[in-house]
Amino acid sequence: MRRDAGRGEAGRAVTQGPSEKGAEVGRRIGVGLMYGFWKPRVLGAWRVPASGPVILAVNHAHNLDGPMLMGTAPRPVHFLIKKEAFIGPLDPFLRGIGQVKVDRTGTDRTAITGALDVLREGGVLGIFPEGTRGEGDFASLRAGLAYFAVRSGAPIVPVAVLGSGERRGRLIQGLPPLRSRVDVVFGDAFQAGDGSGRRTRKALDEATVRIQERLTGHLDNARRLTGR
Repeated sequence: MRRDAGRGEAGRAVTQGPSEKGAEVGRRIGVGLMYGFWKPRVLGAWRVPASGPVILAVNHAHNLDGPMLMGTAPRPVHFLIKKEAFIGPLDPFLRGIGQVKVDRTGTDRTAITGALDVLREGGVLGIFPEGTRGEGDFASLRAGLAYFAVRSGAPIVPVAVLGSGERRGRLIQGLPPLRSRVDVVFGDAFQAGDGSGRRTRKALDEATVRIQERLTGHLDNARRLTGR
């Protein structure tokens, strides 16, 4: 997704948003890495809408979860990634593959604009709704996911990544055992809003509750389905 980096007709500066072509490059890199070093088993990828804006809400128990999803999702994904990851050569690389840097210490309007631009232009936005790595059980959700879903009207597809936190048999600290199986389970798309179009704080709080119920339910189903 590229916009003219020059001036608009009204003299307003037009910025360049996250690159769709870059995200496709990132997807191909992810495919090579994930299928080269591990054994992803992808279930329900057909549930991701083939076109139009969509938000992938992913549980987050391991650093590998983002790359794993980039390499297994049926469409290129633009992830919201903490600014601390954009260091040294990773900065231009992550930007180049269409990822969105976010400052979690406050309201990052640049990141918000970039994320909404992804959805406005019919792209796929990836979000870890827990905000940071944890148990990966969706127990604590931040309001950002509800805001993007209600503001854009984009459907949410829950995604459970299971097995990335496996510790037994690791050869490299911090990574799952090489050639081990990691399950990526996509759930049914749903709307976070109540249909009223409200964007009030109360509406977002209510949407967050609905989202948490759907994500937790999907994770439970994914665990039963995969036996993890």
